[in-house]
Amino acid sequence: MPGSRTGRPPAQRRAVRPAAPRAPRENPFLSLYLRARRAWDRPLTAYYLILGGSLLITVLGLVMVYSASQITALQMSLPGSYFFRKQLLAAVIGGVLLLVASRMPVKLHRALAYPILAGAVFLMTLVQIPGIGMSVNGNQNWISLGGSFQIQPSEFGKLALVLWGADLLARKQDKKLLTQWKHMLVPLVPAAFMLLGLIMLGGDMGTAIILTAILFGLLWLAGAPTRLFVGVLSIAATLGVILIKTSPNRMARLQCIGATEPKAGVADCWQAVHGIYALASGGLFGSGLGASVEKWGQLPEAHTDFIFAVTGEELGLAGTLSVLALFAALGYAGIRVAGRTEDPFVRYAAGGVTTWITAQAVINMGAVLGLLPIAGVPLPLFSYGGSALLPTMFAIGLLIAFARDDPAARMALSMRQPRFGRKRAGGPVRGPRRWNTMRRRASMARSSGER
Repeated sequence: MPGSRTGRPPAQRRAVRPAAPRAPRENPFLSLYLRARRAWDRPLTAYYLILGGSLLITVLGLVMVYSASQITALQMSLPGSYFFRKQLLAAVIGGVLLLVASRMPVKLHRALAYPILAGAVFLMTLVQIPGIGMSVNGNQNWISLGGSFQIQPSEFGKLALVLWGADLLARKQDKKLLTQWKHMLVPLVPAAFMLLGLIMLGGDMGTAIILTAILFGLLWLAGAPTRLFVGVLSIAATLGVILIKTSPNRMARLQCIGATEPKAGVADCWQAVHGIYALASGGLFGSGLGASVEKWGQLPEAHTDFIFAVTGEELGLAGTLSVLALFAALGYAGIRVAGRTEDPFVRYAAGGVTTWITAQAVINMGAVLGLLPIAGVPLPLFSYGGSALLPTMFAIGLLIAFARDDPAARMALSMRQPRFGRKRAGGPVRGPRRWNTMRRRASMARSSGER
C-alpha cells in the first residue's frame, strides 16, 4: 500500500452505519389523558374531592352571602355584615361537626341513627304547637332559640332519614329480607311519610320534595323492583298534584316556569324574572364582586334561595359554571364511595347523602334558571341559613369518613409520610425528603400503585 507524503499509512475509512429509526413522538394529549385517568383512579380521589369540593363551596358561599346580604341588612337597619357573621358562626360550628363526623367510626354513626330520628320528630312536632313554632314566609317550620337565632327542624329530618333508613336497610340486607317487598317498604316508607306529613303541616313543600328524593334514592339502592318503585312514585306524584292544585301560591309558582317578564295578578313571577335578569346581565365574567344591581331590592331572597342568581351577575358564567362543577365533583365522589364499598350501611348512607345534596342543588339551580318551579330550598353549603348548613356539613363529614374507611384509601393514608421529620434527642433532624418518599413509594409493589 503506497504511503502518504508524511510517511504515514492512509487512514482507514469508517463503516457508515444506518441511522437508527426515531421513536414515534408521543401524543401530548394522549399522555395528559392517561396521566389524568391514573390520577382520577387513585384511592384517595374521592376523599380529596369531597373534602376540597365542600370546603370550596362553603368558602365561596360565605363570600357571596356577604356580598348579597349587605343591602338587605342595611334596609333592615342592621350592620352590613350581620348575615355574614351569622353564617360564619354557623360555618365554624358546622366545621366542628364535619370534623367530628369524619373521625367517627361507622358503628357510632349507626348507633346515632335512632336518637337523631327521635330528636328530629320531636322538634318537628314542637313546631306545630302554638307559641313555640314560628311562621316565616308563610311556612310554619321554625323554632325560635332566642334573639335572632332560629332553627328549622325539617332540615335535620333529612339527615335523620338518611342515617335511619341506611341502618334499617343494612340490617335487613344482612338478614336477606330485602327480597320481599313488604320488608323493603315497611317501616321505611311509613316513617318517611310521617316525616313528610309533619313537614307539610307547616306548608314547606320544597323540603318535602327533597325528603321524597332521599326516599326514592334509598329504595333504588336497595334494589326495589320497577313496579314497586313506580307504585311509590305514582302515589307521591298524586299527592304532589293534589297539594299543588289546592294551593294558589304553588299554582302561581308553577306558572312562572320560563317566564321572562313580570305579569299582573297572583302569578306576577317577579322573583323568577329578576333572577333571570341577574344571570343575563352577568355576561361571561360578571360585573365584579359586590357590583350586583338586582340585590338592591329588586331580587327577593337574594342571599338565600336566589344566591345563585347574584353569583351569576357578579361572577358571570365562569362563576356559575365553577359552582356547578364543584357540585358535580361532589356528586361523583359520593357515587364513587357508594359504589366501591362492601358495607351495605355505607352504600345506603353515602347514596342517600349524595341524593340529598344533588337533588337539592338541582332544584335550587333549576328554579333560578327558570326551568323548575320555585321550591324555596337553599343551595347546599352555599346559601344563607345555619339550619340548612349544620346538618349538611355533618353529612359531608359522613362522606369523608366513608371515603377514608375504604381499604385502598386506608392503605394509601397509612403510607403517607409527614412533611417534617420528628425531632430526636440528639437535636433536630430533617425528615425524609418528599422526592425520596415518593421514590420509595413508587418502588413498592402495590396493587393500586397510587398514593
